[in-house]
Amino acid sequence: MNSFSYIFLAALVLTTGFRAWLAWRQIRFVSAHRDSVPAAFAERITPAAHRKAGDYTIAKTRVGLWELLVDTLLVLAFTFGGGLDWLDQMLRMRSGWLGLGVGLIVSVTLLSAIVGAPFSLYRTFVIEARFGFNRMTLGLYLADHAKQALLGAVIGFPVIVAVLWMMGALGANWWIYTWVAYMVFSVVMMIVFPTWIAPLFNKFAPLKNQDLKARIEALLIRCGFKSQGLFVMDGSKRSSHGNAYFTGFGKGKRIVFFDTLIDRLQPTEIEAVLAHELGHFKRHHIIKRIGLSFALSFVFLALLGWLINEPWFFHGLGVSMPSSGMALVLFFTALPAFTFFLQPLGSLLSRKHEFEADEYAAQQAESDDLIAALVKLYQDNASTLTPDPLYSAIYDSHPPAAIRIAHLRGLSTAAA
Repeated sequence: MNSFSYIFLAALVLTTGFRAWLAWRQIRFVSAHRDSVPAAFAERITPAAHRKAGDYTIAKTRVGLWELLVDTLLVLAFTFGGGLDWLDQMLRMRSGWLGLGVGLIVSVTLLSAIVGAPFSLYRTFVIEARFGFNRMTLGLYLADHAKQALLGAVIGFPVIVAVLWMMGALGANWWIYTWVAYMVFSVVMMIVFPTWIAPLFNKFAPLKNQDLKARIEALLIRCGFKSQGLFVMDGSKRSSHGNAYFTGFGKGKRIVFFDTLIDRLQPTEIEAVLAHELGHFKRHHIIKRIGLSFALSFVFLALLGWLINEPWFFHGLGVSMPSSGMALVLFFTALPAFTFFLQPLGSLLSRKHEFEADEYAAQQAESDDLIAALVKLYQDNASTLTPDPLYSAIYDSHPPAAIRIAHLRGLSTAAA
C-alpha cells in the first residue's frame, strides 16, 4: 500500500458511512411521520395511503443500505483483496493487450451483475409485489435481462474495443479522441434509442383517444413543439407505476405516456403533466444537461489520461501490472468514492429545473390540474410526502411534495 491507498480507503469509508447515515436518517424521519398526513394533503391523501408510502420508502431504503454494504465490500475485494490483480494475471496468460482489456472489463461487469442480481430480484418480486406494484413475471424479468445482455454485447463490445484501441494507438492525447467519440456516440444513441431499442422492451401504440389527442396537439402548437408522434407505452405489463416523458433528438422526438397514467388521470391533468415535460424542452434543460455531461466527461477523461501513466495509481489500488483496460476498471471503481460530493449539486440543479418546468406548465395549462395530477401520482407511486430534509436535499431530483405543491399554488394565486 502507498499514500494513495490510504487516501482512497479514507474516501471510501467516509462516503459509505455518510450514505449509511443518510439512509438511517431517512428511515427514522419517514417512520416518525408515517401516521400523520401533512395538512396540505389531508383532503386528498388518506392515512392508509400515507402509511403505505412511508412503509414503501422505508423498505426500499433498507434494501439500499444492504446493497451499499455489499457494493463497498466488492470494491474492497477487487482492490485491496487482490481480486482485480488475480483476474489480470489469469487473463494475461491467455490474451494479448486488447483481449486482456476486453476480458478484464467484461469479467468485472459480469461479476458486479451477479452480485447485484439478488437485490434486483428482491426489489421486483418482494418489495414491489408486497406493495402491489409489480406485474412482471419471472419469465419477463429474465427475458428483459437477456435482451439487456445481448444489447450490451452488440453495442458495448465494439465500444470497449474502440476505446481500448484509441488508448493504445493514439498516443498521449488518446483521451481527447475518446471524448469526441463519446459525444458522437451519445447523440447517435439518443436518436436510435426511441426507434430501435425501446421497442425491444415495450410496445408503443399511437394515442387513440381523439379528444385527448386534439387537446395535446393544441398544446404542442401553443408551445411550438414538433414531435414524431404521441405514443402510449404498455408500462402496465411490468408495473402499476405511471409516468410520461419525451425522448429522442431533433426530428426524432416523440412523446410517450404510460398506459397506467392515461387510465388514471383526467385529460386536463394529462395536458398539465405534458406541459411540465415540455417545459424542460422549452427551458433548454435537456441541452444544458447534455452539455454538463460532456463537460464532466472531458474532465474525467483528462484525469484518466494523467493517471494511466502513474504507477502509484495502480499499485495504490492493489494492482501490480498497469494496462489500459486495468486503468479503465480502476478509475470507474474508485471514482464514486471521490465524486459523491457532486450528488447534492446535481440534485439541486435538477430541482431548479423542475421548478422552472412547473412555472412553464402553469403558463400553458392550469396549475390546479397539475397539482391534482401530482397528488394522484404521489399516491399511485407511493411517494413519501415526508422525506428527511437532508436526505432529500442530497438525493432527490424533484422537490419534496409539500414544497412543490406550495410553489404551484403560489403560481396559481399569482395568475388569478
